[in-house]
Amino acid sequence: MEKLLEFIELTRKFRAVKRRVIFAEDKQQENDIEHSFQLALTAWYLINTDKIKLDVEKALKYALAHDLVEVYAGDTPSAVHRSYEAERHTKKAREEEALKRIKKEFPEFKELHKIIHAYEKREDKESRFVYALDKVMPILNIYLDKGYSWKVNDVKVKDVIAYKKDQIAESPEVKKYFDQLVPLIRKLEL
Repeated sequence: MEKLLEFIELTRKFRAVKRRVIFAEDKQQENDIEHSFQLALTAWYLINTDKIKLDVEKALKYALAHDLVEVYAGDTPSAVHRSYEAERHTKKAREEEALKRIKKEFPEFKELHKIIHAYEKREDKESRFVYALDKVMPILNIYLDKGYSWKVNDVKVKDVIAYKKDQIAESPEVKKYFDQLVPLIRKLEL
């Protein structure tokens, strides 16, 4: 019971990590739990409906755990948020230290350690798929909010496209959706 409570506490801290996406309807920042859950459901949806030959279980695990290190490392905004340059330079080191801490706190959950490590290395098609989808999810949410979050954060659509395109290209299955999304988000700046 003690270890279960410690793990639940970790998930509560995960919920407390705020991201840069701000939802227009309630002006609240997305948190890491919401993001990871939406990413997992979307990955499952696409793998199933597009008949993508990926291991669904592995993709779901990647999606659920991909940002868990942010409990201790914090969220690092992408380069389109210019004021966070210092955080981007220390991101890798902070996340490596966070993973060490998670391993120390939960040595019994070796599968979680392996999933986080494999995701970070993008060792397989599932990790690359989830990685690319992770990069497109904020764009989809912000598009549905008519660009609200970008307007509040003074982010330019051209910068988003330039920064994200190579990351999203790691998965052809996700890139096809990004390619369809680009003309739509360009209209937000008109």
